[in-house]
Amino acid sequence: MSRTVYDLIGLAAGVAFILALKGLSHPKTARRGNLIGAFGAGLATLVVFFYSNENSSLPLNNLGWILGAIAIGLVIGVPAARKVQMTQMPQLVALFNGVGGGAAALVAIVEYLNLGDQATTAEVVFTVFTVIVGCVSFSGSIITFMKLQELMTTRPVIFPAGRFIIAATLVSVIGVGGWVVTALGTTPLLILAGLSLLFGILFVLPVGGADVPIVISLLNAFTGLTVAASGYVLDSTLLIIAGTLVGASGTILTRLMAEAMGRSLFGTLFGAFTAKPQDVAAAGEERPVRSGSPDDVAILLNYARRVVIVPGFGLAVAQAQHTVRELADLMISKGIDVAYGIHPVAGRMPGHMNVLLAEANVPYDQLLEMDEVNPTFGQTDVAIVIGANDVVNPAAQTTPGCPIYGMPILEVNNAANIIFLKRSMRPGFAGIENELLYDPKTMLLFGDAKASLTKVVSALKAL
Repeated sequence: MSRTVYDLIGLAAGVAFILALKGLSHPKTARRGNLIGAFGAGLATLVVFFYSNENSSLPLNNLGWILGAIAIGLVIGVPAARKVQMTQMPQLVALFNGVGGGAAALVAIVEYLNLGDQATTAEVVFTVFTVIVGCVSFSGSIITFMKLQELMTTRPVIFPAGRFIIAATLVSVIGVGGWVVTALGTTPLLILAGLSLLFGILFVLPVGGADVPIVISLLNAFTGLTVAASGYVLDSTLLIIAGTLVGASGTILTRLMAEAMGRSLFGTLFGAFTAKPQDVAAAGEERPVRSGSPDDVAILLNYARRVVIVPGFGLAVAQAQHTVRELADLMISKGIDVAYGIHPVAGRMPGHMNVLLAEANVPYDQLLEMDEVNPTFGQTDVAIVIGANDVVNPAAQTTPGCPIYGMPILEVNNAANIIFLKRSMRPGFAGIENELLYDPKTMLLFGDAKASLTKVVSALKAL
């Protein structure tokens, strides 16, 4: 295959990636966009096997190893993607993203070793950049995976002089990077990789709670940049296009998520070091809450005119999306106006609730974004909060210094009545108490969301 044909096919794959991003911008077209992106990635992978470049520093002469690696990837990746729970999707995204960044760093190291003294200054600079950012993305993504999987604490991990240690590590990374550019050699490159891995860990440890998905998005942008830089080293236009798209879209998403959380990116990453201690309720203090039964909830819903359902991570944990769709359809059949209030960062990643409800074939026109639904809570008879916590917590508006202060929330506290489905009184992902639970308008329905909703559906049918 000639270089011209190779570049044209690469251009077609790049167009597929652009169309995929366009499709992923709306729930209705997301599935088609995902398939187009997968086609582009498959095409980009396949075309490599038919391209012969006599000037390439790494000719295709290890076909057995390459096919073996692909087979191993398929054996691990396909079952993991098919069996993953919706509650674990963000962890899988973080893990796959980290692997991508690590792979880009390894490719850059191998290409650097292969070029040797023949490497130009520009190639060495791009190699250094790829190794630094790729290693940071890899180790940082592993930490975000462990936090989301609760293999370690989800709270910010801070330590004495943490800011100075992180800054010193970053200065060391930059210094060793300059050493690699000026001195060349394997030893400084490996030291650079090790320091970058350490910086990735230190970079993510201070982030906790609901801010973790923002960091995942940022690291995803990092991975895109490493792919683009490695594309320059490997003289691959396709890698440059794909990496730039991922880097740009990840950066935009990170900015949008930070705005949705109501804080700056710097505050998200390093706010734990400057956060002021909060006053907490005395240990063992008991505060009264109003709990109810499925029959109580059914009676309240039966006489409602407008109901807004607010899904959260608890809905995903209970796999109750089909049951909540059944409840909504039942209420609609009784003439009740039903809508879903979707917070931009509900769940563990952007669009988590949209994907979950789309799985249950909830009509897209019933899904209202935060800016659309908030003005309607004042005319809402019942707000049903299913497993959401931080995104409806009034502390974001009333408690300066708390981890979520300044974050725009779904203002369910303006509804006439609030039904809160929870397993227990345990705080949300941000680790702070929700005053909404003690509001006189709030009725708590304890238990598994799916089981509770099933009982509510049965009771509502009987009325």
